[in-house]
Amino acid sequence: MGCITRNRDHTKGLTVATTRSAHTVWEGNLLEGNGVVTFDSSGAIAEQPVTWAARTQEANGKTSPEELIAAAHSSCFSMAFSHALAGAGTPPTKLVTSADVTFQPGEGITGIHLTVEGTVPGLDEDGFVAAAEQAKVDCPVSQALKAVPITLSAKLA
Repeated sequence: MGCITRNRDHTKGLTVATTRSAHTVWEGNLLEGNGVVTFDSSGAIAEQPVTWAARTQEANGKTSPEELIAAAHSSCFSMAFSHALAGAGTPPTKLVTSADVTFQPGEGITGIHLTVEGTVPGLDEDGFVAAAEQAKVDCPVSQALKAVPITLSAKLA
């Protein structure tokens, strides 16, 4: 009789290619219309309303493409930086990363600024800043956004 395995995750611990999905339903014109963004892959985030006013004025409880990019960039950078630090033998205890994405109507996204503060035993300020600069370059979201100037502020906690 052969060996039967059930409910076994064959990808556990492996790195595999993935695709994540979201969709937006938009109604109306740009200036007066509105939309709802749905996070299809995970469902981890509730549907989020989006409007032109939320993108160019006050958010008023609505999101924007720039806020979504900021979330993606800050999380991706944190992962890339953590991995690089651990690979260099100085794993971080904590990294706090924020991303500020600037949108200029008529021009588009004009810049992204990452700010990271970390606790990394055994690493001095210069080493931390140098590693953060390299992580900024290596981060997959940074690579996807190469057309936009990306700046960085980094310091130890």
